[in-house]
Amino acid sequence: MDQQNHEAKMSLLAWQMEKGIQLVQINGQRRYGAPPPGWVGGPPPAGTEVYIARLPQDIYENTLIPLFQSVGRLYEFRLMLTFSGLNRGFAYARYGSPQDARRAIAALHRFPLRPGRAIVVCWSTQKRQLVLSGLGVSVRQQELEAKLQVLTEGIHSVTLHNSPYQGEAKLAVLKYKSHEAAARARKTLMEGNLRLGKAGIRVEWLDPQLKKKLQPCEEEPLSSWQQGSESLAVPWPVAPSVPLESVLGSLNMLCCKYGLRTPVFSSKCVQVSPNGWKKFWCQVSIPGFSVPVRGFTWVSSDRQGQSQHDQARVAAGLHLLQLLSEALEMCQLI
Repeated sequence: MDQQNHEAKMSLLAWQMEKGIQLVQINGQRRYGAPPPGWVGGPPPAGTEVYIARLPQDIYENTLIPLFQSVGRLYEFRLMLTFSGLNRGFAYARYGSPQDARRAIAALHRFPLRPGRAIVVCWSTQKRQLVLSGLGVSVRQQELEAKLQVLTEGIHSVTLHNSPYQGEAKLAVLKYKSHEAAARARKTLMEGNLRLGKAGIRVEWLDPQLKKKLQPCEEEPLSSWQQGSESLAVPWPVAPSVPLESVLGSLNMLCCKYGLRTPVFSSKCVQVSPNGWKKFWCQVSIPGFSVPVRGFTWVSSDRQGQSQHDQARVAAGLHLLQLLSEALEMCQLI
């Protein structure tokens, strides 16, 4: 195995020199691109990264990058490494568009790199949320936010919760703008750089079971529509002249055109004003693509011919149409 791995590493070095490929190794991973040579424009949108697993440990970028470039334009490739320099059996490939990522999954999932060694290629579930547990009862959200802004980069939101664990007072959910920012923050905080007057603070990726327990708190309506780091400045009422069927038809046509799945809507009334207007929290997502759009809108209580939930979904659908159109247009320009 050692001889085979040595030969594989020599082949990698020869390939780098021949092709002029630059690989950067940091924090247990080796990266190509971000951006690659000749790239014009900003980074690709969310929903363009695939996860690659079951890699033989002595296969490297000289084999993997040409393979994954063969199905679409590659923006970034990250290979996870052990301390000894072997790959850890998994990697990530980020493409210039969701269509290229989808082609990679269709073409390369179960691809036999070696006889009897088929790889796994699927959508990357980019973790962006951390949980700080073991916080004391005296911790205040403003104090925590201020410290995290100094210590970490790319933080999107901080939410303080009463801990569901016995013997602990509070925990905080930290949401970052990207998986990379969250991973860097986790490493920084694990090194003991956070001081809140209490020992025993732990930082971990947000566990799905814990997230489910905290869901009622996390899904409180926001002060504006949000998708990633984009948001509208103020909430707005539903346009009375737009029927839900029209919005859904336009949204479904756009999704069908680009091979995306049918959007899923959910909504709930969270507030009633004295003048009869109701505030609805709403979420709309496209399974397997990007992150959900969440936010709130005010709806009239005396609208005829359209339920209040439908009014809220019109607002959410119109906003998603705008975001999706802009994202897909950007992909076509790259």
